[in-house]
Amino acid sequence: MENQPPIPPSSPTPAPLSESDARMWAMFAHLSALTGFFTIVGSLVGPLIVWQIQKEKSDFVDFHGKEAVNFNITVAIAAAICFVLFLLLIGVFLLWIVGTVWLIFTIIAAIKANNGEYYRYPFSIRFIK
Repeated sequence: MENQPPIPPSSPTPAPLSESDARMWAMFAHLSALTGFFTIVGSLVGPLIVWQIQKEKSDFVDFHGKEAVNFNITVAIAAAICFVLFLLLIGVFLLWIVGTVWLIFTIIAAIKANNGEYYRYPFSIRFIK
């Protein structure tokens, strides 16, 4: 028999999250978008980081993370259109509407996630399926 090197252990699968932890992380996926108040890209990066870190541990977190990322990409596109419309002076008003809708839906989604409910944002383009 030849001396074969030992087979390295396979990467361990992450431990699944408890139901309360999954609800908490799903809520954080939505609320992390509020970092957009402090940084320009925070509303996209926050949910993306939470989703990428926790998606393997819970299908519930995976669902809410995708929803949060998709919604914030959609809002970023709408905000970019509003900035273009600043030239026509209606972008100022539309940006306030987009911001208000973003804040309200983000809070609703966080509450639903914390309650253990699946929530789909209205007016969201599903970039990540």
